[in-house]
Amino acid sequence: MPERSKDIVFKNARLVLPDTVIHGALLVRDGLIADITAGSTEVDGVDCDGDWLIPGLVELHTDHLEVHYAPRPGVRWNPLAAVQAHDAQITASGITTVFDALRVGMDEDARITAADMRLLADAIEEGQSRGRLRADHFIHLRCEVSGGDIMSGVRLFETDPRFRLASLMDHTPGQRQFVSLAAYKLYYQGKTGMSDEEFNIYASKRQAQAAQWSDMNRKAIAALCKERGIVLASHDDATLEHVSEAIGFNTLVAEFPTTLEAARASHDAGMKVLMGAPNVVRGGSHSGNVSARDLAAEGVLDILSSDYIPFSLLQAAFQLTESIEGLSVNQAINMVTKSPAEAVGLTDRGAIEVGRRGDVVRVHLEGDVPLVRSVWREGQRVS
Repeated sequence: MPERSKDIVFKNARLVLPDTVIHGALLVRDGLIADITAGSTEVDGVDCDGDWLIPGLVELHTDHLEVHYAPRPGVRWNPLAAVQAHDAQITASGITTVFDALRVGMDEDARITAADMRLLADAIEEGQSRGRLRADHFIHLRCEVSGGDIMSGVRLFETDPRFRLASLMDHTPGQRQFVSLAAYKLYYQGKTGMSDEEFNIYASKRQAQAAQWSDMNRKAIAALCKERGIVLASHDDATLEHVSEAIGFNTLVAEFPTTLEAARASHDAGMKVLMGAPNVVRGGSHSGNVSARDLAAEGVLDILSSDYIPFSLLQAAFQLTESIEGLSVNQAINMVTKSPAEAVGLTDRGAIEVGRRGDVVRVHLEGDVPLVRSVWREGQRVS
């Protein structure tokens, strides 16, 4: 990133603070927020013309990078070019801090390998160290615990300082995200073109692998995360038993719970409940699970993630304020800024507060789809 500017003033803006919204001005000095002033000012600066000024978005779970690296079956793009393309789209969506979700624990039909994921992690490090990336990038390992090769994949990352978050995933048919085998069959046959016979063989094999590996791998990865201070997330919890297991692993983030029961129990236990922003934008889960809007209405939704559509993060935050009675703009924006940042220990960003990083996004709102006018990271314009 280019050298930080010394002083930048944003004026005539609707400033979204953690607890309220004010019309005023913001001073960023040496990359940090130095002053917040209500009302008008005659000082020269960026005239926001009444637009929203919100903190830079913090994304904890996006697997969008894979789309740029493996855009077609058998095609592998240059890793650094893929990372830069991903970074450009992320930043243009208002995201200034991103946890790129790289998966380990592959099944036999996976188009990519753990070695591919390591190549992408190396490209992230190269892009960051050479100032080629606009957003601040970290690594989130998506750990498919039913995979027999998962621990060899994890070992490729265990000493990487950008590895800050791990999720324990299990997409075995018949449980968690895919309790309904019929829904899983519809999803997977549509994705792969398998015949009924081929699908039945595949599903049985996946279930056998899970019986052999899942419990062992969950415990091993949870122990590694505890030892290294890596934030642990559960994934697709559906039952109270799932939540109880997550509590026992000192889990801090509950990703995509599939039922209201699991979401409420996770929230009550002190975990931050994370749901997909596409779920909000679409009005429901593509797998037929609990709606993120319903969790917001029940007061048990803490964090949104763009998952597979980067722009959905900003879009969903503003949509929630329209669809959930009593949910303020600042509360919704906290779900994509302050709450995710603090869930992973990044207390230096995620809010328009004096002393935090000058990561801000100017947003124009007209109609259903917000427009990102400009993005600043540590006082430097990046989009």
